[in-house]
Amino acid sequence: MPSLDIPVDTLILPGLNGSASDHWQRHWARDNPESRVVEQFDWNCPDRQSWLVQLERQVDIIGKDIWLVGHSLGCVLAAQFAESPLASRIRGALLVAPCDLDTTETLHPCVVRFGAMPAKRLPFPSLVVGSLNDPYMPVDRLRQSAKAWGSDLVDIGNAGHINIASGFGRWTAGYDFLELLKARAERDPFAATQDGRLFTAAVASMGLALN
Repeated sequence: MPSLDIPVDTLILPGLNGSASDHWQRHWARDNPESRVVEQFDWNCPDRQSWLVQLERQVDIIGKDIWLVGHSLGCVLAAQFAESPLASRIRGALLVAPCDLDTTETLHPCVVRFGAMPAKRLPFPSLVVGSLNDPYMPVDRLRQSAKAWGSDLVDIGNAGHINIASGFGRWTAGYDFLELLKARAERDPFAATQDGRLFTAAVASMGLALN
């Protein structure tokens, strides 16, 4: 957790089972003292309402506009937070390897209680970073979700679930993706698109795969 003397401007949202100490989200929190992980009371049996309440509590405590960095179920939480009265405090969301709820519930039956997959346009800028072989999110549903949310979309190739199991410990490229999102939001805060537009020149200049 960052020092109380350093203002927090980014909340990190892990998914099912939390993010272990070697996960890129935990590295992110350690590398960036202005970031804070939103800790849930029950990581193993996620409950939508409980998780939303905890996120709202953290947003309210910070008391200023912030960025979200979600992974897996944390991305779904961010998308569901769009209907919260506090959604106006979100400057933008980096959504890495969002999970499809139907697929996740098939892989983990009777564990996740998160309702239906959010399908409404997000009221804040967002960038979805996905993988072509994510066991938790088929590519067609990845594109469908990004389009529904009005998110920009980039894939980084065959990267699994973009987690420890697929080789993602400290992931400094994630910091670059957040900076891209920030730059885009500053240029046009209402630039979320109808069709999930890709970052083109900016992402290509980083040597990342586009699809």
